[in-house]
Amino acid sequence: MKPIFTPPNPSEPVAYVHRWKMLAIMCLALLITSLDTLIVTVALPTIEADLGANISQLQWFVAAYSLAFAAPLLFVGGLADKYGRRLFFILGMVTLMLGSVAAALADSPVTMIAARAVMGFGGSMIMPSTLALIRHIFPAEERAKAIGIWVSMGSIGVPFGPIVSGFLLENFHWGAIFMINVPLVALAIVGCIALIPETKSASQSKLDLIGLTLSVVGPLFLVYGIIEAPMRGWVSPVTFGLIGIGLALIACFVVWERTTSNPMINRAVFSDRRFGGPLITIASVFFGIFGGLFIVTQHLQFTLGYGPLGAGLHMLAMCSVVLVAPISPKLVGRFGLGEVTMFGPLLVAAGLGFLAFTGSPTNVEVLIALALLGFGIGIAAPPSVDSIIASTPEDQSGAGAAVADVAMQLGGALGIAIMGSTVTFTSNGKLVALGQSAMTGAVLAVICAVAVFAVLAGNRGTPTAVAGE
Repeated sequence: MKPIFTPPNPSEPVAYVHRWKMLAIMCLALLITSLDTLIVTVALPTIEADLGANISQLQWFVAAYSLAFAAPLLFVGGLADKYGRRLFFILGMVTLMLGSVAAALADSPVTMIAARAVMGFGGSMIMPSTLALIRHIFPAEERAKAIGIWVSMGSIGVPFGPIVSGFLLENFHWGAIFMINVPLVALAIVGCIALIPETKSASQSKLDLIGLTLSVVGPLFLVYGIIEAPMRGWVSPVTFGLIGIGLALIACFVVWERTTSNPMINRAVFSDRRFGGPLITIASVFFGIFGGLFIVTQHLQFTLGYGPLGAGLHMLAMCSVVLVAPISPKLVGRFGLGEVTMFGPLLVAAGLGFLAFTGSPTNVEVLIALALLGFGIGIAAPPSVDSIIASTPEDQSGAGAAVADVAMQLGGALGIAIMGSTVTFTSNGKLVALGQSAMTGAVLAVICAVAVFAVLAGNRGTPTAVAGE
């Protein structure tokens, strides 16, 4: 079907008549990728018993998805700009479907980890494609609203993963938590083919192969080193080597992008505060969200004795994100980007700090903490994503969207790795050291809130309007 559109303003994206239906299709796909981020968490005790997994492998069941999601984002975002964002959207959904089937049929921890990685790679093609398409489908005056809806759906999907998982585990084999993706992905593919137009960069420049390679390998080494640190030791040569190589490669990527004549992202973007500041916000918020949800779901089951569904239903408290996500861009226009978005990591810090000070929180205290985490996402994520997208050249919108997604997924993967690594269990299965894990995330969130304010304070006006100056 050929999309119907209104006469465009040459300086703005085409305003498609069916753009809100297109957004619904993209949000469905985004909801699936978000659900899969933590859908496995409440199933860990069941899968552990069935597959004989150890604590390190349990972490990898969660982290493999986030790592495979985060590491290739810039790579696939750049390819989507060149060869077609709609094409990569569909390829990502097909890959996610295949990985889901493999995970449902997994008969060993290694097979499960590999299948989760395939699912994550599929997600890495879906998420930046949706953001880039939003930029080209919606006019500037509607883009912030569309991105707010996009963020809300993605953020709701993360806590809804354990809820869906809990319901399915109560009634079916644990493989059902992955097979549920199949009909949902099929629906999204049909809708995409019917309504969503193809967009690609008008530039025919060569691919930045060195930049693409560095953008994948650097995060891989970094997160792998952090996830393996609890098993090998934080001060072991292997840990230092892996983390050091990852940081060095990421630094090389930034230097290369600032000097090459054919960068994945215009070099001016790297010196734009409206681009760099929101990355700090997103990474810190999702560090606390993913890490907090990982330890809380274990606490609810191992310590408080809830079943999978009971533990999952607690995640509804995070739906507070819906209350503030639509209005946060308006707050930015009135008070400023830094002044508003710094409250995201501060609210996350408040939620994690509350968990830390309670020691062994009750279910009511868990609900309060999760509500604060949800408010943190809602207040910070929509204007931060909008600012990053608006700061990126239009013909590199896929790569720009990928950078925002890298911050989100890499922050989440690091949160699970670092906060999860400090969790231990007693001989009778009780969770201990939850307070230490939560406090780690809270302290980092406060530091990042200060950094966000220092970088972005005084930036008034909506992110989109600012970028258009």
